[in-house]
Amino acid sequence: MNIIICGAGRVGFTIAKILSEQSHSITVIDQSGADIQKIDEILDVKSIVGKATYPSILEKANASEADMIIAVTRNDEINMLICQIAFSIFNVQKKIARIRSQDYLNPKFTKVYNKENLPIDVIISPEIEIAKSLQRKLEVPGALDNVPFAKNKIRLLEILINEKCPLKDTKLKELTKKFPKLNANIMGVVRDDNFVMLKKSDVLIQDDKAYVVINSSQMNETLKAFGHNEKISNKILIIGGGNIGFNLAKNLEESFDSARVKIIEKNKERAELIASELNNTIVINGDALDEEVLMEANINETQTVLALTNDDEDNLMVSVLVEKFAKDNSELNEKRTMALINKPNYSLLQSSLKIDDFIDPRMNTVSSILKHIHKGSIENAYSILDGEYEIIEAEIIETSELINKELKNSNLPDEIRVGAILREELVIIPRSNFVFKKEDIVVLLSKKDFLHVVENMFRISAI
Repeated sequence: MNIIICGAGRVGFTIAKILSEQSHSITVIDQSGADIQKIDEILDVKSIVGKATYPSILEKANASEADMIIAVTRNDEINMLICQIAFSIFNVQKKIARIRSQDYLNPKFTKVYNKENLPIDVIISPEIEIAKSLQRKLEVPGALDNVPFAKNKIRLLEILINEKCPLKDTKLKELTKKFPKLNANIMGVVRDDNFVMLKKSDVLIQDDKAYVVINSSQMNETLKAFGHNEKISNKILIIGGGNIGFNLAKNLEESFDSARVKIIEKNKERAELIASELNNTIVINGDALDEEVLMEANINETQTVLALTNDDEDNLMVSVLVEKFAKDNSELNEKRTMALINKPNYSLLQSSLKIDDFIDPRMNTVSSILKHIHKGSIENAYSILDGEYEIIEAEIIETSELINKELKNSNLPDEIRVGAILREELVIIPRSNFVFKKEDIVVLLSKKDFLHVVENMFRISAI
């Protein structure tokens, strides 16, 4: 595909890197000469310094031949205008815009986004996506991540293999014998910063991050098998009442009746605004780095702390302070800390600071965009290790080459692994003699170099 990316910040750079490695033809536009120079030095893409709202710049990017334009500049209005010009002058068919302002996202005003008004096909809101992701993490405290697929009937769990995990040093083939009723499939592990697709004779080792596709109805049984018996937190403290913290609190109010949520927000006006918008959340105006403010928020009773301010250093320091309270108060031993971190180098500090989870807003946004890139009947995609691998959901239609084939005869390369299938309401972990049928929803893992094979398997047309 010919794709134009407008904005060469962290998100734009990452999307350009992933898509160029997937053999798409990429052009990146940005006003910043320094950002474009970085793109030139590292990536094999075409790059242009200039304003993407200028028709002449889009013409230079060959917009009339583009299949898609992705507007991820730092400004909502510019992203909207880019999509308008790309459609009105160059008739670009697919237009994706990152929009942060909550006012633009108000459901009352969605009718503005259509071909007659603002021709934006897909709106990506990083703050809303991150809030949803955090909510899913809170729902499954024993997992590092929890991603729904196939009408929410299938889940992908990322689970840390710790020193207490009963499955540590166990061969995969023995897990099937040990838990014959468990509908789960270990797709692979992240080990020493590399993704490893395990064979039946391989074992799980300590510090592996296992990616497990499961039947959603067996969430608790799966976590228990991996040695995770953590209870869902209902005493939650959010540091930072920005769009992420506010959306998370709002989601929890709507879906988690027993949750007792508190927000600490430094800015008085913002604190008053979100307090008026939330119903059951206590909002405290103060600095979370002040121990007295943390005490006012009853940090001793809090089970989960989410540091979600716009300042990475503040998020790290708050998490360290919470850890200090945990040491001083035995009742805090079961607490969980999560910190929003924009600077990638800070991830190296996670283990030394003993923070349970780092949230990378960049990859949330990138995963949201990637699922709209793929061709065919692919409905969903989740990125692993900056796009090195993807978990994909796709439906088998009449033209699929998989239809009526047994799994063992499907000629799938080793770099593609089928995890689970939803057939009507039944979740199936396939064996070698499993036969694919029309309308099966397949959840699979693919290495980035083989995504074109996946797209071909699920293509819309046989031509």
